[in-house]
Amino acid sequence: MTHPWWHDAVVYQIYPRSFMDSNNDGMGDLPGIISKLDYLAQLGIDVIWLSPVFKSPMDDNGYDISDYEDIAPEFGTLADMDRLIAAAKVRGIRIILDLVVNHSSDEHPWFVSARQSKESPYRDFYIWRQPQADGSPPSDLHSYFGGSMWEFDEPTGEYYLHQFSKKQPDLNWDNPAVPEAVHAMMNRWLDRGVAGFRMDVIDLIGKDVDRGIFAKGPKLHDRLQAMNQATFGQRDALTVGEAWSADTEEAKRYSNPNGNELSMVFQFEHIVIGWDPEHGKWKPRPFNLVELKQVFAKWQTELHGQGWNSLFWNNHDLPRAVSKYGDPGQYRVRSAKMLAIALHLMQGTPYIYQGEELGMTNVQFDAIDDYQDIETRNLFAERVAAGHDASEMMAAIHENSRDNARTPMHWDDSDYAGFSQSQSWLKVNPNYREINAAQCLADPESVFFCYQQLIKLRKANDVIVHGDFELLLPEHEKVFAYLRVDQANTLLVCTNFSAESVSVQLPESLLHKQGDCLISNLEQRTTLDENLTLAPFEAFVIRWEKTPA
Repeated sequence: MTHPWWHDAVVYQIYPRSFMDSNNDGMGDLPGIISKLDYLAQLGIDVIWLSPVFKSPMDDNGYDISDYEDIAPEFGTLADMDRLIAAAKVRGIRIILDLVVNHSSDEHPWFVSARQSKESPYRDFYIWRQPQADGSPPSDLHSYFGGSMWEFDEPTGEYYLHQFSKKQPDLNWDNPAVPEAVHAMMNRWLDRGVAGFRMDVIDLIGKDVDRGIFAKGPKLHDRLQAMNQATFGQRDALTVGEAWSADTEEAKRYSNPNGNELSMVFQFEHIVIGWDPEHGKWKPRPFNLVELKQVFAKWQTELHGQGWNSLFWNNHDLPRAVSKYGDPGQYRVRSAKMLAIALHLMQGTPYIYQGEELGMTNVQFDAIDDYQDIETRNLFAERVAAGHDASEMMAAIHENSRDNARTPMHWDDSDYAGFSQSQSWLKVNPNYREINAAQCLADPESVFFCYQQLIKLRKANDVIVHGDFELLLPEHEKVFAYLRVDQANTLLVCTNFSAESVSVQLPESLLHKQGDCLISNLEQRTTLDENLTLAPFEAFVIRWEKTPA
């Protein structure tokens, strides 16, 4: 079956400042990534998604871009980027860039010019409003990073809009010159050899500020279709849009098979079900597997044939999967494998976040000063000042801070985890001596080799890529089981999300079937008994061929 190349591809996300430091300044860099390409080739991934490496003041770790055409000096040079693209290509690995076009840095030349004068040719590249009569902000909109969404700018006496940090002014997509400049820049990167883009908060570029509409604005899909036509649409590229607001109907528009918008989107419904409706991730809710299964099943069935899923447990903004959904202690290795198997056997393009293939865990720094993330620090200060308990806030940070994912990669058990030979920009997780790549590569039963096997299975089994999805045992509170079915094969995926042994009754139609065990994290199961007992965090996949009618 012919299909887009990214249907059976697996993407590996690199957070550059935390991946590998080549010059011992405590900061990861592009030459460091080049030095680890053989490791990634051994894992078997097809694509590297590179979190932002553009020139930036790093107010939000690169998601505040001051020059879309150059590389941040701490990460290297344009020549290093060219070397990375070429060296990855030799190994059959493509590079996609993390592109932030909802906003720029306030140090971008466009904004530097825009704030100097209302007559600047770049004034309308951004969103400005007059103060209210008393000098206060135009509205009471609240920034995602705390404080007002409006910042007063002294030189021209107006406020500019920033949905995130005040150093991240929103671009004005109502001005035709903005998409024109963005499209030209994207084409220059595609000409340079990148294979596509991860589009940061792309659902915000259709906003209608005066009506208070930010996500899913009225012009969003028109703008994406125009971008597609002007840039990557003819390039056989991979594009994934970060869309916190996406529901399944929206996702079908983004990722429809006619390909006039994006390849796929990141939606976060499976993430936010673990958040408090009012306080969000700073007041986590207990994990509920039944809810999680409902969300997965909905996205699997509703997008089947009408769109495309992205599959992920974690990224640079989210906690480590094994800490969130598994067991970072006694069953760390087994539960990390279980989570990998549960995710990678679904339909969609899987994303592995650096260190996930090692079973890296959340970190629990005691002091707020050990955290570097702007969101974590700002919200801690704001919420404690508002009367929230500091210890409760620290507990929420231990569970959900973005820095959980950003501690440096564990390469070996030497000082600084082999990431650097000097103190890193963010402290390493103290458990690096037990959890690291050298240890995993020396152990054929490690989490790393489970991921390697899953990547091979996706390439070898079309049913994983295109088969139907059927959820089993929907109300079971501890077991996530599902079928993948096509004309030739049926796969049963069975995973125990608990630290207890669990007995389950599978549908009668599956009992006593003999099959091949494609992968497991314990014993190789080939037969399904009437009373199936799963060990703590056990996972297995059985395949059987359909008998001709």
